[in-house]
Amino acid sequence: MSEPTIPVVDLAPWLSGGPAARAATARTVDRALRTAGFLLVTGHGVEPALRAAIREEARRFFRLDARTKQPYAVRVGGRGWLGPGAEANAYAEGSAGPPDLKESLSFASHEPTGDPAVDAEWFLPNTWPAEVPGLRPPVEEYLARMRELSDLLLELLGTALGEGEDFFTRHTAHPTWGFNINWYPGRDVVGDPEPGQFRIGPHTDFGTVTVLDRQAGRGGLQVFTDERGWEDAPYDPDALTVNIGDLMSFWTDGRWRPGRHRVLPPPADAPREELMSLVYFYECDPGTDVRGTDSHTYLRAQLDAITTE
Repeated sequence: MSEPTIPVVDLAPWLSGGPAARAATARTVDRALRTAGFLLVTGHGVEPALRAAIREEARRFFRLDARTKQPYAVRVGGRGWLGPGAEANAYAEGSAGPPDLKESLSFASHEPTGDPAVDAEWFLPNTWPAEVPGLRPPVEEYLARMRELSDLLLELLGTALGEGEDFFTRHTAHPTWGFNINWYPGRDVVGDPEPGQFRIGPHTDFGTVTVLDRQAGRGGLQVFTDERGWEDAPYDPDALTVNIGDLMSFWTDGRWRPGRHRVLPPPADAPREELMSLVYFYECDPGTDVRGTDSHTYLRAQLDAITTE
């Protein structure tokens, strides 16, 4: 049988296996990133209870009335609340249409580098809503785990590319990153979608790797490949979903394809379906030259492109 387009990759053989097991894992990753740009990974060590705790606390915030949430409102790329209509991911592909049907709590890199200009743009303090004091501890723990996991994945990708393990991580000494808690309410909250409206419109991510913890649903994640078009992404409750972004594709001279994806609108036959995703976007050190592209000039342009205001 042929290997699936989006395979499940157990990280245990990469972490503790011999040379043959590590090489086999790298080959599987290389094949997947040449087609869909997506993987599912198990053996990542991120406990379900931690992810559940974040969702429980974040749901308390999203269920607050709009007036209470408004003081935390920010533009895309900021640190705070992205309210309804704030973002339209399909704009990054040049598509026009309605904004995404979601709300987000957004966090980002915050530990200063010492360069005032860089810090003012990319390393600002995060905002923690006072109404949900229980949110910060699990999020900060999760962010530390995501940083470790992302560097581990980049080491695996460096090997899969035929380079050294530090081929990418030599550029993540003080990287930028973003973390969104995306809330996808049902039609009972947002009403009927407009024509061509999605929870998140079709796009590719902008950075190196994205690590996603998601929930299954009828209005869930779809992935695009040339061979199959749009299809539902495979789901494993024990796995995290990993995809590569534009910078990674640039870095490999197009050998690996950024994972194009979308999140379907809330379904008509399940109007109360509510999903929540934890999305960690990993990037690289400011000033990194990626095959002639200034990484953070590109990132800023893409973030501006999906802002609706």
